[in-house]
Amino acid sequence: MRNWIAGNLKANSQVYVFLTTFVLCGIIFVLYLFFSKKEIIPQTITRLENVISSVSSSFDEKDISPEISLIFTGDVILARSVNFISHSKKDFTWAFKNVAKYISDADLTVINLESPLIENCPLTNEGFIFCGSKNHVSGISLAGVDVVGFANNHAGDYGTNGLTETANNLAEIGVSVYGTSDFPIHYKQVKDTKFSFVGFNDIGVSKGNILQASEENIKKYIEIARNNSDFVVVSFHWGDEYVSQPNKRQVELGRLAIDLGADLVVGNHPHWIQGYEVYQDKYIFYALGNFIFDQEWSQKTKEGFFIKTIVQDRKIKNISMYPIEIRNYGEVFVTDNIKILPTKFY
Repeated sequence: MRNWIAGNLKANSQVYVFLTTFVLCGIIFVLYLFFSKKEIIPQTITRLENVISSVSSSFDEKDISPEISLIFTGDVILARSVNFISHSKKDFTWAFKNVAKYISDADLTVINLESPLIENCPLTNEGFIFCGSKNHVSGISLAGVDVVGFANNHAGDYGTNGLTETANNLAEIGVSVYGTSDFPIHYKQVKDTKFSFVGFNDIGVSKGNILQASEENIKKYIEIARNNSDFVVVSFHWGDEYVSQPNKRQVELGRLAIDLGADLVVGNHPHWIQGYEVYQDKYIFYALGNFIFDQEWSQKTKEGFFIKTIVQDRKIKNISMYPIEIRNYGEVFVTDNIKILPTKFY
């Protein structure tokens, strides 16, 4: 019994000594920190900063591709009633005002312009020879437009001279063009990605020097764009007016463009919304409908949508579709009342 008590006392004293030593060491350490904190704390922060910097540098920023946003709209005419009202209001931005904040919110905004912008354009509310005042560049600027496509059946209504004058007027506000033999492809470097824009007209015989949607042209210019850029956008002016389904030729041309190397195909002309499809993991939009137009005589010609494409690592990461409604012969409003559906092939 005496031996057991002695053993316990010895063990307890050892624990007591250990705990006492531990507490004393703790007190000494706290006192050390207190009296030398002006030196210790900054060094500790510096070391943490060095560690953070070291960890951050281990991730090469070049390996993280940034997101790039592109917006595409439907048909735009700044002619006929749109032009007439602009003169009457003495305001060449009115058609864009309600939608500008939406379509300017991108790294690149692209429109399909169906009217040359020239000096001395005659005022009219009718007819099918389109032109608009060069003052419409103020509306285009307000909307944050970066690139204008000429490949359609009306941009050449005033011939090659009208196209050249329009290109010069747009260049004054920093806007580039494509879709003619003078400007067949537009290249644009955005962050880590080089984009190319190619356009073709498939409605009638192209006016001026607008590129026709011949198989020869399509193959030639898509190949050039593919070899000189990271992401190829092809636009077509095609299809039948006032129908909601693409025709056989639209489908053939859209898929051909993808097969040749296009990353995205955007179509226009029918004046009605047509659907879209995903072919070979690439999007084909058959018709975005009207965007700024004076076709007030039916609901479907007053409807359209624009798309916002997010590109990352040279591929489409996401596409959003924004329905719009046209009022008062050209004024654009974003709406929730229109549904955009994929194309159904019967």
